[in-house]
Amino acid sequence: MTENVTILCVDDEANVLKSLKRLFLDENYEILTAKSGKEGLALLEQHQPIQVVISDYRMPEMDGVVFFKEVHDRWPETIRIVLSGYADTAAVVAAINEGQVYKFIPKPWNDDELKITIAKAVERYFLVKANIELNLELQQANYELSSIAAQLEEKVEERTEELLFQNKVLRHSQVILNTLPMGVVGFDRKGILVQRNRCAEEVLRNFRHSSLGAPASEVLPPEWGALLEEVQPGKVVSRVLSLAGEQFCVRGGMMSESDGQVGVVLVFDNGNCGLSIVPMERG
Repeated sequence: MTENVTILCVDDEANVLKSLKRLFLDENYEILTAKSGKEGLALLEQHQPIQVVISDYRMPEMDGVVFFKEVHDRWPETIRIVLSGYADTAAVVAAINEGQVYKFIPKPWNDDELKITIAKAVERYFLVKANIELNLELQQANYELSSIAAQLEEKVEERTEELLFQNKVLRHSQVILNTLPMGVVGFDRKGILVQRNRCAEEVLRNFRHSSLGAPASEVLPPEWGALLEEVQPGKVVSRVLSLAGEQFCVRGGMMSESDGQVGVVLVFDNGNCGLSIVPMERG
């Protein structure tokens, strides 16, 4: 509890108001008094927050039902207590139902019981207030989480579209590689086969059938593997090499990968060595 506690006492009898003020002298409460419901509403407008309102039921101009209904409508968080010697059950029920009264205390009251009731009313006020604040915080947190979730969903959709496009590019790249009238093979920096086109697969099958992920020694004939070792950054190596009784012009050069690492690409056909090397994108 960080705010001061203010209690408004409303009664048309001055001696009742004096008794209530005297009762709470030893309590850490600020006590406001009003002689009518109209005066009580004016004080509620001027002093906020007021945690508890204690009011008589039978008062001139405005009775307790009308007064408490107005308080409930305008300051619903304020705890409302009826303190009255009027014992009409129907009136009490009306005050409780229409004004959402917390408790009805008959006159004359027991001082200790009244003080306990007020203490519990103040405690209830702050519990309800804390609950309201917590709910607001939860609503804000849920809103922020929903906003974050929407942003993540949007990013996932964008990333999905990007990946779908990249897959489409890769499929087309493979189609293009397969239509080339020359063999193309690519190895990563560790000498592992990561790409080959259909022509290269058919030609190299004459040495040994191998799959992607195989080391260069299982893919290339020894002389071709030696050429692979000679390739250096900025240097293209070209040589006529044989395989299964047929001569091929084999050219090797470095290729850059997306993570900054490099690999080697070999391009070969059975024509002359004036062919240019074809760069290859990694999948």
